[in-house]
Amino acid sequence: MTQYPRDMIGYGANPPAANWPDNARIAVQFVINYEEGGENNILHGDAASEAFLSEIVGAAAWPGQRHPNMESIYEYGSRAGFWRLHRMFTERKIPVTVFGVAMALERNPDVVAAMKAAGWEIASHGYKWIDYKDVPEETEREHIAEAIRIHTKVTGQKPVGMYQGRSSENTHRLTMEAGFEYSADSYADDVPYYIDGPDGLYLIVPYTLDANDMRFASSQGFNSGDQFFTYLKDSFDVLYAEGGRMMSIGLHCRLVGRPGRAASLARFLEHVQSHEHVWLTTRKDIARHWRREHPPV
Repeated sequence: MTQYPRDMIGYGANPPAANWPDNARIAVQFVINYEEGGENNILHGDAASEAFLSEIVGAAAWPGQRHPNMESIYEYGSRAGFWRLHRMFTERKIPVTVFGVAMALERNPDVVAAMKAAGWEIASHGYKWIDYKDVPEETEREHIAEAIRIHTKVTGQKPVGMYQGRSSENTHRLTMEAGFEYSADSYADDVPYYIDGPDGLYLIVPYTLDANDMRFASSQGFNSGDQFFTYLKDSFDVLYAEGGRMMSIGLHCRLVGRPGRAASLARFLEHVQSHEHVWLTTRKDIARHWRREHPPV
């Protein structure tokens, strides 16, 4: 058979024992994506306005023009939505990993200060919140380097992990080249795994597009908080019963940061915290735990 570049087998029927700390049955990891101020906008040198992940489902980009409605939706995320999520998680003392777009972080020092004061992991979400599928490889490489530079300047630390999100076929390789400890640009498993890299095996801590509030902004997704809560609860309950899995939950300040959606998230946080043997953690800690328990060979 001709060699096929994709891995369709993974761990198969017998995934390795996760050995989560304190005999936890599940590792639960909440991600807050901070993208507001880094999205497509002619103010940022982009060709058109943003058209992705907003209240305007099916929005069209406006070439050469600013889109005031789209801009204000993103602004809600940085002005109000972030702070609602910040209160929800800090009051409950639940760890968070932020996927922070460097350009967006740089525009809001108060948000960065709040993330740092809360002890959250701030991972890189790239330089800009744009599609990279048609961006030349060298340009994407330059953007990743600029993301690291800005991120380090505004947070005081180089990011440990990377999630480009709107990635290209070059993203994984460029992430490895840049020296990140892990990549989250995958949705392929319920636990971390390794892929081949230029310097040996490289760790992937997979993310999620299903347990994700982005489905409030898609043509076939959640249209009420109850649907969101039920989907998260069912996902958690199945993984908790199976044991040895991780659950990622993806959140956006401008989406679940809205009051009617935040209420459903609060119910889910209460559901998770009502269970024993749950490891609430960051992606960085999951990555380092996995590397200790299952070192690359």
